[in-house]
Amino acid sequence: MVRKASRDVGRYTVTQRSHKRAHRRPRPARTIVTRSQCSVHGGGSFFLRLPAEVFDLILEKLSVFEISVLSMVSKEITRYILDYTSTLAWKNKTIIQSFHHSTCLEQRSTIGHYRDLGLLFKRCTLLLPTKDRLKFIFSKFSQIPCFLLEQCLAPDCIGFSSYGVFLQTLIAGWDELECHRVFNYLSDLTNLLQKIEAVITGKPGVRWYQKLQLRLFCRQVLLDPWPNMPECQFWLMQLLRPWPLVSQAHLLFILYGPLLPEGTFGWQNLVERGLPHSALWDLARAILLLFGKLDDKGPTANSLLAILEELIVIPQPWHVENVARLLVLCGSSLCYTVLASKAVNGRLLEISRLIVYIILVCEKDGYHMTWAVKMVQQICKVFSTAPERFCFIQQLENMFSEVTREFFEYSVTGNHLEDRETFQTLCFLLDSSARFHTKFLHMFLK
Repeated sequence: MVRKASRDVGRYTVTQRSHKRAHRRPRPARTIVTRSQCSVHGGGSFFLRLPAEVFDLILEKLSVFEISVLSMVSKEITRYILDYTSTLAWKNKTIIQSFHHSTCLEQRSTIGHYRDLGLLFKRCTLLLPTKDRLKFIFSKFSQIPCFLLEQCLAPDCIGFSSYGVFLQTLIAGWDELECHRVFNYLSDLTNLLQKIEAVITGKPGVRWYQKLQLRLFCRQVLLDPWPNMPECQFWLMQLLRPWPLVSQAHLLFILYGPLLPEGTFGWQNLVERGLPHSALWDLARAILLLFGKLDDKGPTANSLLAILEELIVIPQPWHVENVARLLVLCGSSLCYTVLASKAVNGRLLEISRLIVYIILVCEKDGYHMTWAVKMVQQICKVFSTAPERFCFIQQLENMFSEVTREFFEYSVTGNHLEDRETFQTLCFLLDSSARFHTKFLHMFLK
């Protein structure tokens, strides 16, 4: 009985309490106070309540990357950090101007530092208009000799590479319109278009130092830092678009053409002898970039073919093996486009000779001969009638005999320095002919 009574009392007590709560006035709803509102009511953030000298001491203890993170805390801190990075003391301490390092570790450290600087300026100028951002940022680097064209003579300078990493980090994610403004601003800052005009209008072999400087600046600052194709396409198109097709071909060669071991351009090597695929790979990669941009804003197929036609005669018509190797490196689609264009225009002699050297390149460089056979089959389909196709095949076979005869005659002229190389090429040609015809006949007999 006692236990039961105690339960009833407890139940009654709870009921009475809940009844009393029901007659209380409702409490006002809770309001969420943001961090910025707290700072207003509380007299500003903790950092801003510090004396400026103390805040500067704190910033001096932080790394560049840590300051970039801190700049994202609030607008007030962002503005303070902008003022802080504008001081001469900070610039002298943080903007490294020594780019001639002897060790790889020092080079990586400097490049990493400029990547962090790019992140800092990206974040602390986020609220500024693009024009003001660029003016504020690049004013910090306008007087560094290693960032300017034709100002640094050191062969091991990593100034352009550091500049490129900084720029790539700074504008990553910016839209196309903003990137156009960046290009125009840099062009004005460095007189880039005027320097390009000076070198592309000169003869091959003239102004070689200016051409090499232009190549290094454009490659290391604007083109190579981008890991993705669309961004690299954008910058390459900005460099090429202002010029006529002949000048575009010349500029493309300056930017991506083969270099000799001493660092000068290998103009004559392309004319006099066949070069290895490594010497032509950069040029092929640039052409593939352009070929992947065939749209309203990029080059048309006809303009690209015109650029190629101009490219392979700089400074004089190339050795046919180099033309063939460049087409093989560019892949099936572009190779077919070039050959089909020549076939449509009735240039049978030229296309037959080029195909013979393409087959030779496949044998030398270890490509499957089936690729060359399928390419010839595709070209055959360009011709609409059976007699035209027979004429093409007959011309191709005659060209095999003619090229073989040329190599043989050259090998017996007594040029002892090149006898071995010529004879080896002749052997490659005979092997490639046998392999090609084996595959060709096998595909027809299936």
